[in-house]
Formats: sequence, C-alpha cells, structure tokens
Amino acid sequence: MPTQYIRKILESRVYDVAVETPLHFAPFLSERLKNNILVKREDLQPVFSFKIRGAYNNIIQLSEEARSRGVVCASAGNHAQGVALSAKELGIRAVIVMPTTTPDIKVKGVRSRGGEVVLHGDSFDQSLAHALSLVETEGLSFIHPYDDKDTIAGQGTIGMEILRQHTGDLDAVFVPVGGGGLIAGIAAYVKYLRPDALVIGVEYEESACLKAAMEAGERVVLPQVGLFADGVAVAQIGEETFRICRECVDEVITVNADEICAAVKDLFDDTRSVTEPAGALATAGLKKYVEREQITEKNLVTIASGANVNFDRLRYVSERAELGEGREAILAVTIPEKPGSFRRFCETIGRRNITEFNYRYFDNRDACIFVGVQMHPETETRERLIEDLTDAGYAVEDLTDNEVAKLHVRHMVGGHAPDVDNEVVYRFEFPERPGALLNFLKRVGTQWNISMFHYRNHGAAYGRVIVGIQVPEGERHQIPEFLDDIGYHFWEESDNSAYKLFLS
Repeated sequence: MPTQYIRKILESRVYDVAVETPLHFAPFLSERLKNNILVKREDLQPVFSFKIRGAYNNIIQLSEEARSRGVVCASAGNHAQGVALSAKELGIRAVIVMPTTTPDIKVKGVRSRGGEVVLHGDSFDQSLAHALSLVETEGLSFIHPYDDKDTIAGQGTIGMEILRQHTGDLDAVFVPVGGGGLIAGIAAYVKYLRPDALVIGVEYEESACLKAAMEAGERVVLPQVGLFADGVAVAQIGEETFRICRECVDEVITVNADEICAAVKDLFDDTRSVTEPAGALATAGLKKYVEREQITEKNLVTIASGANVNFDRLRYVSERAELGEGREAILAVTIPEKPGSFRRFCETIGRRNITEFNYRYFDNRDACIFVGVQMHPETETRERLIEDLTDAGYAVEDLTDNEVAKLHVRHMVGGHAPDVDNEVVYRFEFPERPGALLNFLKRVGTQWNISMFHYRNHGAAYGRVIVGIQVPEGERHQIPEFLDDIGYHFWEESDNSAYKLFLS
C-alpha cells in the first residue's frame, strides 16, 4: 500500500485555484439502477475538469527559481487549461504545446487563461517531443499530466473530499482512466482509509491501457488507441500510476462508445451538465457493473471528470445515446421485393416505433432494408424483437453493435455495385484539420482506384472515413505496407456483414 501518498494528498496545495466540488445525489439514475448513486462534480472546476488540481499542485511544489523560468506541457485539452490557469495565478510563464488538430475552442480556452499556445504536429506524441525539447532549450519545467507524484497527489484530493462528504457506508468508487493519475490518487487515499470500499477503473474499450497492463502484469503499449474519448486516449499507463494501481485498484471495466453516450445523457438528466465523453466514462462503467453484478441498495460514487466538449460533437452523442441505453435496435432485414411487403413488415413490428428506414431497389426478388426500431428495455429485449421477426419468416441480422453500420452504412444504403470487382474495404481515422481530407484522398488514390468513399464530420479532432479500393488479387499483399506509410490508423472491413449486405 503506497502510504507515502496520504501525507502528500493531505498537504497538497490545490485550493488556491481549485474548488471543493459537491457530491450530488443522482435521483433518476438511483431510481433506475436501484442503488444510491452519488456524482462527484469535477465538471464544476474553474477549467471544467479535475486536471486543475494536479497541475497546480505540481507547479507549486517547484522551487521558486524553477517557477521563475516558467513551465511547459503538451496537451490538447484539460491538462493544458489547468496548467495555463495555474501559471496565471502564480504569475509565471506557461507554454502549452498542442497538436495542430486541436479544436479551436480548446486553443481559445488556453489562451484566455494566459497560456502561450504553440501548435506543433498532428499527434500528441509530436507535441510531447517538442515540449520536451523546450525543456532543454529554454530551461522550462515540464508539468506531466499524470505520471508525477505531485500531480497524483493533487488528483488524490478528490478521494479525500469524497470520504469527508460521504461518511456512511461506501461500496464502490468508479474512476475514469487515461494515464492513471486520477485513479492512482483516489485509490491510494480511499484504500488506506476505507479498504473495504472497491475502487474500480473504467476505460474506453479502444484505449484500455490499464486493463492490458493488469492482465500482462506489466506496462504495455497499445498498438493504437481510439479517439472518441479523447481525454483518456493514452497508449500506455504511467509508470508510477501503474505501481499504485496494481496495489490499490480492485478491477478495470471497459465500455464502448454507445455506453459512454448513454452515460452523457444520464448525467445530463440528473445534473443538467453536459460532460465530455471521458467525463461520463466512470458512469458508463458503474451502469455496466450494476447490470453485471445485479446489486441493489449499495452506495456507489462516480466521478464526472470533465465537461470540455465541442458543441458540434453533441450531434454524435445524441445519435448514439439511444443505442447505448438499449433503446434502439439496428437491423438488416430481408423482405420480398413486391407491393405490400413494407406494410406487412410494419404490421409485424407492431406498436414499436421505427426510428430509421433505408432501402434502395436492387433486384426483383428480395429487398434488404436497414431499419432502426425503438426499444423499451424495461419491458422487452432486442432478442424478443428479432425472434418475432424470425418467426414471421424474415431473415434478420442484428447490426446494433456493428461500428461500420452505425458510423457509415446507415448514411450510404443503396450503394450496391455489382460491376465493381477486386474491392477491399478499410476504415480510417485521420487528423481533422483543413486540407487533411484532400491529403488523404491524394495519398490513398495514387496507386489503386477508389470505388467507395464515405466521410462524416462528427465534431471531433479526428475524421472517420470508410473507403473501398479496387486492388487486384496479386497486389493485396502490398496494402498493409502502403497504408502504414500513409500514417493513419486503419482497420480492414472487407468481411464486415453490413458492408456485404448493403454495399458490396
């Protein structure tokens, strides 16, 4: 047990800039989950995120001479604003290196708090390398976002506040995990004073670096990370944070994007706060844990860690929240291509509301329709709907958990191309900045013909694209090396059932 952190947490200097945030009872969530749910409102900090605690405590612990030279960090979001405001409060220089893909709202947020913004590189790694070079060339002190003892201690004050604000039975605390600074600080304090309380980490399934490290027994580097929950998009857990987590964290749960979007909606319903995806991560994990364990009447705390979300991104969150709550099913259904078929299909659906219907004529035998159906999980399951349709003679495939179907195909249905041969399909993420899409098209289209393309802006720092490329069988072996040279994250989707049903 890392007991040396207890004193560091108690002596942390965070309240010069941070506030003691409330622990709010969540009535709607509590009633629905049949447990006592408490939300730690770190979205109410001056920078709308818990990061201000660790940033300020790290800077204030520097010597006066080091502070006088100024500080530097690499961040695209919450840590950047925490460092900028902390430095402004102390009257010192703060250089914030941010990727060129950083949304304008976050750049303005840092500048408004007195930070000198340096836009460098397309990725965090490139920004980090430049920030570290400024340590050498300008004598600035680097302020680490998570893997630093003073940063961890600053975040640990959240655990101290939770135990002071809730003195009764405490069954579990759910904490979002990126690099591990927040959960390390909270876990060290809570497990020392309340060893009976569970500390459960929650990670986005596409950036689950702590879970991977726990399973391997050592820190590992994820080959790639998903960027939907950008506040926790970290490829490797911190060295010091992992040391603490191995001793103090009871379990790590992973959740998907839909479950996070549903949690954003849950927190809005209970607090009227619109959290960022990473800010709702812990709540998504709490819901998943309650469903899995079938527990009731327990005292559960979730951390609402931040609310720095681009307004444009809410479109995507809203669209996916119903899926995350189990209130919408996405299905591919084959119906006869003849008059009256759609009416008969609707009669089979019954009083269930159809939320989406996509179809285009292909041949005179069968029609494959892409349909969304509203569900009421309190009274019926998706499995029951599929069973009803199957019993009525329909061929049904469930696409509710199919990312390609939800991100792309639902906007492209009707694109069958029987005369296109040698088509392979890949899904990409690339930096969302002026000229990036054109650059992507130029790079991908130089060697083979592009036979299908879909892109939709989701208000995030990274664009998502699905591409069909005509590649002769004898040249398929060249694809991985060719795509690696482009430098974007990619996944092959040639065997994806949604693609085969609607687009191939």
